[in-house]
Amino acid sequence: MSASDERLEVRLKVYVVDDHRIFRSGLRAEIARSVWIAGEAGTVDEAVEGILASRPAVVRLDVHRPGGGGAAVIEGVRRGGGDDVEFLALSASDSADDVVAIIRAGARGYVTKTVAADELVTAVRRVAAGDAYFSPQLAGYVLDAFAAIPVVQVDAELGQLTPREREVLQHLARGYTYAEIAEALVISVKTVETHASNVLRKLQLSNRHELSRWAAERNIT
Repeated sequence: MSASDERLEVRLKVYVVDDHRIFRSGLRAEIARSVWIAGEAGTVDEAVEGILASRPAVVRLDVHRPGGGGAAVIEGVRRGGGDDVEFLALSASDSADDVVAIIRAGARGYVTKTVAADELVTAVRRVAAGDAYFSPQLAGYVLDAFAAIPVVQVDAELGQLTPREREVLQHLARGYTYAEIAEALVISVKTVETHASNVLRKLQLSNRHELSRWAAERNIT
């Protein structure tokens, strides 16, 4: 393996979804030195297939798509088993409705297309690490939306969980794998699986994707 190949391997793997080919080309030129562009797509179906095949760390996702929005891409990837993929929305829209909708769908961040290349790379890295990232003018939309959820309701739902189950819930919501949670909490992977199953049952959720969305809507991360 050449030195250049080794450098390529350690770069963060990113997949680009946007229906404008010229924009995708420009974006690739701007950030390809900092991240590994594993693939790109212009439609929902192409995106879901490409993401599941390439398994990037982060998908740079446009919000409005032909044949369905960015939320449809996220749903398709989750349904296909891509629970380890994170999503960062990048859109020309700075509408509060668009921001809140895509975050509720499962994206971890949202930046506008006026973002500088270095800030976009920072956003990608932060999202890959399990953090949230928003353009400064957009963060307030998310805070306002999630602040509207009654605290009493959240407390009642969390009250069903044991302290350990709450810890596992928080780690799952941050995108940790079962093995990573086991290491962090110094318990076995089997025990983590048991706690995760209990959390899903008590909260009446079907899978990890629903759990992540439930936690995000309640700002439990």
